[in-house]
Amino acid sequence: MNYRIIFILTLIHFTGDFYSSFFTPLLPAFVDKFGLTLAQVGLITGMVRFLSFIVQPVTGYLADRYETRSFVFAGLFLAFFFIPFSGIAPNFWVLMIILCLGSIGSSMFHPSTTGMVPLYSGTRTGFSLSIFNTGGTLAFAAGPVFITWYTTRFGLEQMPYTVILGAIAFFFCIRYLPVPISENFSHLGFIGSIKENLGKVYKSIFLIWLVMVLRAVTGQTFMTFMPIYLTDKGHDLVSIGFIFSIFILAGTLSGLLAGYLADRTDAKKIFFIAHALMTPALLLYLYLPGPLVYIGSFTAGFAALATLPLGVVMAQKLAPKSRSMVSSLMMGFAYGLGGALSPFIGKLGDIYGLENVLFYSAFIPIITLLPILKFPRVA
Repeated sequence: MNYRIIFILTLIHFTGDFYSSFFTPLLPAFVDKFGLTLAQVGLITGMVRFLSFIVQPVTGYLADRYETRSFVFAGLFLAFFFIPFSGIAPNFWVLMIILCLGSIGSSMFHPSTTGMVPLYSGTRTGFSLSIFNTGGTLAFAAGPVFITWYTTRFGLEQMPYTVILGAIAFFFCIRYLPVPISENFSHLGFIGSIKENLGKVYKSIFLIWLVMVLRAVTGQTFMTFMPIYLTDKGHDLVSIGFIFSIFILAGTLSGLLAGYLADRTDAKKIFFIAHALMTPALLLYLYLPGPLVYIGSFTAGFAALATLPLGVVMAQKLAPKSRSMVSSLMMGFAYGLGGALSPFIGKLGDIYGLENVLFYSAFIPIITLLPILKFPRVA
């Protein structure tokens, strides 16, 4: 296990996701500034996730085909440079364009860096991917606290100055990140490479992907709309940032634990236990009153985000020659498709009430238990 390279890959993941995390906790501020409806909130979120859905598989294929750092650094630049300018967006449409550019950046660096992790992890792929995933989840824990404090103290208009932090990490990673090793699929083409690497395991890959999509629907619904729900319940912007960060931090801890256990036992068992606990944990998050919501946020995040690295680990072991491609399927493709339903979820919230939508969304993980039972056992 090459800790130095794993650290650099984790830093890239942390930096890109740190900026990507700014949007959700600031939703109440954007709703207030532009008078957004829940459907408009869902439209922005859905477009951001949809771009992940479209861009990541293509980038994953290209990352397996070409030995280049361009996807990593172009993506990281788009994320840390554009997203801070959302604070000075003059209207809804400019806000959406800025966030979409940042989303494209995030979608570009994820498959390339995730595909590199197994090359430097030795026999500890599950643990290494959990460390890498921790970079992202820690970013989504620290980012909301930072940006809600920053905008409360200095205002949305001062957000562009936060690019300085990203620029420092960007130039550090340019100096020390090695060139990725491709799988030389140039002679196969896009469809040919899929047939070559997924032909024998496509059913198993599909089941894992389906579970990851359904997990993403629930996770994205709560991550997108809970800040607005909590605002309606009387929480201020800073406390919402802390609640959101606790949710992500709990997922960081559970992801590390799940990755550690995946190197020592069957990941299928961990999947089943986490998804069985997800519904009661999300209901606690939704209904615990007052300060107890912090406990609910921790339990919900611990259950909802535990399996995020496991889907990638299982897919990479089933298709080891297409690391970036299957990583993009389990992360961007699943995450993006799940999040692309946000406009529909938002519209349902406008019609039937946000609390009702969140309540029924909490039961989606129950549906995943049957396909999890059909998962293959991956050594």
